Amino acid sequence: MRVKLNQTEGIFPMPVLMIATYNEDGSVNVMNAAWGTMQERGTVALNLTETHKTVKNIKERKAFTVSIADASHVVEADYFGVISGNKETKKFENSHLTATKAECVDAPVINEFPLCLECEFIEYQENEYGVGVIGKVVNLTADEKVMVDGHIDMSLVNAIAFDPYTHGYYKVTERVGEAFKDGLKLKK
Repeated sequence: MRVKLNQTEGIFPMPVLMIATYNEDGSVNVMNAAWGTMQERGTVALNLTETHKTVKNIKERKAFTVSIADASHVVEADYFGVISGNKETKKFENSHLTATKAECVDAPVINEFPLCLECEFIEYQENEYGVGVIGKVVNLTADEKVMVDGHIDMSLVNAIAFDPYTHGYYKVTERVGEAFKDGLKLKK
């Protein structure tokens, strides 16, 4: 038997994405965004309203980075979601994380997060179904600690996911199958 639930904001699991930009004074700004995905190969879509400091920065600098939050930095990742860059000018400083300039775009890479997509701003969309920042991925980097034989090992990334039903974070670490292969076992 199925139980009816109250409607919530999303589907589990939702990614915990760290969106990083430079402020007008060159300082680093980071926000936590669970409402984001790959729109298609090489294009990122983030459901962010224009009131976010991050969106203002993206429009000004025409660039941003998207990092995958990991379990080792869940406190910092959550902090970036509960504190507004519009109200706290030392938001990034308070996290005690570090950043370096991205290789290909005018945005920071947060050094402690293991996987980072560098994105060029394409457009801001707003319609009856939502709002969003669209960006083109122009570079992808990973910390060498999450690499095995020249490939990313996602179990080493130790990514976290957001649960919109109970507002919890969960580790995403164990590989349970082979995409585009396991399902073929049912093919007749």
